[in-house]
Amino acid sequence: MKSLRANHLGSGRIKAHWPKPSLPEYAFIGRSNVGKSSLINMLCNINKLARVSNTPGRTRNVEHFRVEGTLNSGNPWMLADLPGYGFAKTSKTERAAWEVMIRNYLRERENLQNVFLLVDGRLDPQQNDLDMVQWLGENGIPFCIVFTKCDKLAPPKIQANVAKFKRKLKESWEELPTLFQSSSEQAMGRDEILAFIEQVNATWGGSFIAE
Repeated sequence: MKSLRANHLGSGRIKAHWPKPSLPEYAFIGRSNVGKSSLINMLCNINKLARVSNTPGRTRNVEHFRVEGTLNSGNPWMLADLPGYGFAKTSKTERAAWEVMIRNYLRERENLQNVFLLVDGRLDPQQNDLDMVQWLGENGIPFCIVFTKCDKLAPPKIQANVAKFKRKLKESWEELPTLFQSSSEQAMGRDEILAFIEQVNATWGGSFIAE
């Protein structure tokens, strides 16, 4: 499996602390402990690029990474790992600050090309995931849904859970977003997600900056 080149650019809560918006950027967000860091490590095929923890709420800032290449292209792009929403062992004040930071980032990050919203494929539709889908749609922010941990249940059960989620979306959405199924342990969905990023990068109107 091809490994990508990647390095951590920085960690910050406000725009002034984020890297310059000089490359196409992709954000990863989801409920606490949904498997964001594991998915990021799997996509780049770099162990421990993003910190993995069994404790919800370990990511507290916007963590930026510069990634070199996808499947067939060497063009660089930026990846943003956002704090998880939902349960976290921290104060209400801290969670409120995260929410403000996340929403400011998603609204104001001018080079943001797409949000990958991670949803636990083992679960029935969760209201806070559905609320995030609605908020992204209302704010005109492009996004895809990635169902994680799809190796943890038998395929028929995963397909049933995905179908339930799609039915919930169809209650308010005429056209569904792009959906992926993934497993960090089995590298399921890696090629499809990287191909999607490669396709979007091809439409990037700025310059790809080499270092």
